[in-house]
Amino acid sequence: MTDINEILKIAVENKASDIFILSNLPITYKIKGQMTTFDDQKLSSTEILTLIEKIYTRANRTIDKLKETGDDDFSLSVPGLSRFRISTYRQRGSYASVIRLVSFNVPNPKEINIPESVLETADLQKGVIIVTGPAGSGKTTTLACLIDRINKNRRAHIITVEDPLEYLHKNDKSIVSQREIETDTADYLTALRACLRQSPDVILLGEMRDYETIKTAMTAAETGHLLISTLHTLGSANTIDRIIDVFPPTAQQQIRVQLAQTLKVVISQQLLRTKDGGLMPVFEIMKVNNAIANMIREGKTHQIDSVIHTSSKEGMTGMDNEILELYKKGMIDFDEAVRTAINPDMMKKRLRS
Repeated sequence: MTDINEILKIAVENKASDIFILSNLPITYKIKGQMTTFDDQKLSSTEILTLIEKIYTRANRTIDKLKETGDDDFSLSVPGLSRFRISTYRQRGSYASVIRLVSFNVPNPKEINIPESVLETADLQKGVIIVTGPAGSGKTTTLACLIDRINKNRRAHIITVEDPLEYLHKNDKSIVSQREIETDTADYLTALRACLRQSPDVILLGEMRDYETIKTAMTAAETGHLLISTLHTLGSANTIDRIIDVFPPTAQQQIRVQLAQTLKVVISQQLLRTKDGGLMPVFEIMKVNNAIANMIREGKTHQIDSVIHTSSKEGMTGMDNEILELYKKGMIDFDEAVRTAINPDMMKKRLRS
């Protein structure tokens, strides 16, 4: 199959999350977390390149970057169908692509099981909110729901910097400026520095990738903005350690102090496979209270998990506790609970007891 329109249509009709286009394989769709094919036609590297060139033509984009660097990311909007996040790359000397499906509209959080405890973090006026989790865990969708809540409830200027743009936000009570890397601005750092001169109240930074970007983001939060971003970590303590480790040893105490002052919430999430073949998000929520702020400042992040587990009255939830609850409700099986636990050995003991 080399008709890109038909491939995209099949994905939407079958509610796939991703499309995989690689040579010597049939077109593969990820549906409810499972790899699925609808025919056995294996495509050659030449056919794959032709198909990828059609994607670039459809997106009105040159293929030069892919051929020069071996990697490219961009978005594609197909009216009446959906939006798509395209990642193209070179592997084993041939080209390939993974396409993520993104709805035109921000989904209803209740329909996709994002709890109010996560959404209400968007009511913060300043500080840093970090949404973390592995690739494909739904971080972008959670970010979109947070921005949508602010947009509907607060008069503010929201600036989003993303690579690429996925969900599109219409101005509601807020003014929303959405900037895409390469299309609208050079990179995250350039965009972040520029947006500080554009009177933002809320800044969404698609990803905190490096030292300079994180440093600038912390400065933005210190000056009274609400900054929302992501990291590819799992668990609140791991997230804080990852940020600190990006900095040189001589600057790590300073960033600990900054984090203790500006970090407000860390939301970690995963998608778990349910017994009925579906997917269910599970969330850990850490709110920076005085005890956690002191642990961050003093480099005692290993103690944070115990505070989360004993602070449910403050709205905190532990990842493994939430996984255990899904198991008790009969929604997930033993293996899935252990596979997704932050502490698998302890999870095994808790499940068997």
